[in-house]
Amino acid sequence: MLLSKEVRRLAGKWQAQTGWPKRLEWIEIAGLRGWTGQRFQLNFPIMAVVGENGVGKSTVLQAAAAVYRFREPDRARERFPSDFFPETFWDQIRDAEIRYAMKEGDDSSRLTIRKPGGRWRGNQERPSRHVEYFDLRRIQPVPARVGYARLATPRWKEVSSNPFEEARLERFSGIMGRPYDLAKMALTDGDSKRVVPVISQQGAAYSGFHQGAGETVMAELLQRDIPKYSLVLIDEVESSLHPRAQRRLIRYLAERCRESELQIILSTHSPYVLEELPLEARACIMQSATGRREVMYGVSPEFAMTAMDDVQHAECDLYVEDERAAIMLTEILVAVHPQLRARCRTIPYGAASVGHALGQMVVGSKHPRPSCVFLDGDKGEAPGCLNLPGVDPPEQVVFEALKSHGWSGLNTRTGRDYAQVADACNRAMTLADHHVWVPDAATHLFMSGDNLWQAMCAEWATTSLPEDEAQRVTQAIEDVLLEGAGGSDAAQQAPPAVVPRPRTAAAPTPEIASAASEPQQLW
Repeated sequence: MLLSKEVRRLAGKWQAQTGWPKRLEWIEIAGLRGWTGQRFQLNFPIMAVVGENGVGKSTVLQAAAAVYRFREPDRARERFPSDFFPETFWDQIRDAEIRYAMKEGDDSSRLTIRKPGGRWRGNQERPSRHVEYFDLRRIQPVPARVGYARLATPRWKEVSSNPFEEARLERFSGIMGRPYDLAKMALTDGDSKRVVPVISQQGAAYSGFHQGAGETVMAELLQRDIPKYSLVLIDEVESSLHPRAQRRLIRYLAERCRESELQIILSTHSPYVLEELPLEARACIMQSATGRREVMYGVSPEFAMTAMDDVQHAECDLYVEDERAAIMLTEILVAVHPQLRARCRTIPYGAASVGHALGQMVVGSKHPRPSCVFLDGDKGEAPGCLNLPGVDPPEQVVFEALKSHGWSGLNTRTGRDYAQVADACNRAMTLADHHVWVPDAATHLFMSGDNLWQAMCAEWATTSLPEDEAQRVTQAIEDVLLEGAGGSDAAQQAPPAVVPRPRTAAAPTPEIASAASEPQQLW
């Protein structure tokens, strides 16, 4: 999916390194809620943290807030780490540590706050920065909030309000996808501190007691003016928003982020949020069978959703880079070993660095289910990973093999005239970027790219796939399934060996996660 213009503009400014004089670069968390020193890196101005409930998404946001000195407008005192990580009868915090790196102008520093015993140390060394933390309390429906039930009566009258100005109202309308006449935060004579959101549509006004939950969420988020260079933390950013509203919200955040040079960390369970952001902005926290947390960057929405899905039907997970690689692998199994295909599911993971990290999990036997990790043929070898057939990207492997056979059989699979198929495919191969070969040929054949690619992979797997390559792929999957079933003592003692093949490309280094100005209107 193409990125929106708002996100592309943000990425362009970030890559040009022309802004963000206040920047949190990474944090490492140890001794808190199961974290044992893993690093979370802020690779993009907006970072989306995804993962199952309880893996530590909120801990990342709270740790990021804890490393700065700040005071929220509605609080009389400064926030401290103990506000985010309180001790209770059940939660005795000892030997906790948050290490972090940041830049302010040309100066870089690495600092630590820690709690070796009864008190947090390093509070005074923390730099100052404006921090906005939007937590679940701020996005609860108005009737569910403490103390608001008594305001649900005509007895109380509005005594003051803070209406959204025209630009903010336009943004509110844009995100929600409908025009609003008015949006404001009102106070009544029943309580001078509890604010009630009020909106008007087509002349009919209604308060937070009758609004949709998504309308209340947006009114709460958009009411704040955020100073330039702030750190903004949003827990469960998609709460109560339909998919289009989620996409629009991320685009507006990207626009404000670029204009005010903000850093934003948000947690989510939504594929729509992930799709709006580039690979480097996506971080998935996974918890292994032993309880250890791993942070993976550049994951696909499909991979993130699969990691959070509790419905499991297949016996083995086959991780591949993208949908084209998934189709290629599927057609190999259908042609060579269809019974094996029925026992497996393919999961696109996104960036190759995610594949490297997944391969390391194979080496360490950290996957909760039998798993094989495949890299594209041109990506080089990596521990715990296999390569798809060939030494080139899948498109080049399949196109070149079918061309050498004169495109024979492809016209039958596509239901198109042979000359039309040959002309379209030969023309596509003249383009410099192999990624566009499939859509270009599909356009000239008046069919979808997925349908054409599936037909091409099916024909290639049947007529052109070398037998030894087919055996290498299927044998590796069979071995993993056998190990998962406890088929041999050797399999139970060590992870399955990767079946190597002759290569000339050098193996890449695995990228594994271990490792004040005038206020401006944010919204």
